[in-house]
Amino acid sequence: MPAESATRQENLRGAVYMVVAMAAFVINDTIMKSLSDEIPIFQAVLVRGIFASVLIGALACWRGVARVSALAPADRGYALLRALAEIGSTVCFLIALFNMPIANATAIMLSSPLLLTMIGALLLGERVGWRRWTAILIGFVGVLMIVKPGAEAFNDASLWAVGSVFFVCLRDIMTRKLSHATPSLVITLITAVAITAVGALVVAVEGWTPIDLEVVLSLLFSAVFVFFGYLFSVMTMRVGDMGFVSPFRYTNLIWALALGWLVFGDAPGVLTLFGAALVVATGVFTFYREGRPTR
Repeated sequence: MPAESATRQENLRGAVYMVVAMAAFVINDTIMKSLSDEIPIFQAVLVRGIFASVLIGALACWRGVARVSALAPADRGYALLRALAEIGSTVCFLIALFNMPIANATAIMLSSPLLLTMIGALLLGERVGWRRWTAILIGFVGVLMIVKPGAEAFNDASLWAVGSVFFVCLRDIMTRKLSHATPSLVITLITAVAITAVGALVVAVEGWTPIDLEVVLSLLFSAVFVFFGYLFSVMTMRVGDMGFVSPFRYTNLIWALALGWLVFGDAPGVLTLFGAALVVATGVFTFYREGRPTR
């Protein structure tokens, strides 16, 4: 019983971390999308990345982990692969986000929990019952109701979003491989610096576009939310059962629908609202099933 109680606590903690990370990332996405006509993608990545790296670096220095030795030698390969996966995910998603509604891009990204659950069950030996499989599949049907797949919905931007899904899965798997000897803050800092470096390389080739102070301040706010999103996403994948925690990524959709309506005027229709209700219901049901004692 003590072991079961500890597992439930870890799963609950992972679910809370996931919800916080998703909220932070969607707020960041909203800010970035609002700047799509004001600044090129990679220049936005660079400026935001500089702010985020400074914030994360300052916290790492305060915690005393801003040093190479803080990264365990056994984790260096996983940390590198995770950073590359994060770069791929960020670039693909921003290209999609700048060219399609935020709710559509977010909904496509929400197919990643199904793939992660399959990987957890088939390759990592995690136990996933048929009820949780059913709940996740129903949640995915809810996502499809929101996306309304068709010739107009799945264009080139949608393909970029699909590409981002695969990178997200690779990132999360690499995060699970990291040992607890490496602080989450160190992984967060490595990720932020890597993405900033890629933005700097592309801007060096494409050239710099002048931007005003309002855009800079918006990118600063975006960096603050990226900071919290990075940190909590790393913490999420290091606790709990992947098959249980992953469905809480669906809360991303709720935030995207709300902010898409408030900021961009994308009022959801009845079918969209019903799909969102399915997503929420499957997440709650998954939590309920995991919390029941095993016979």
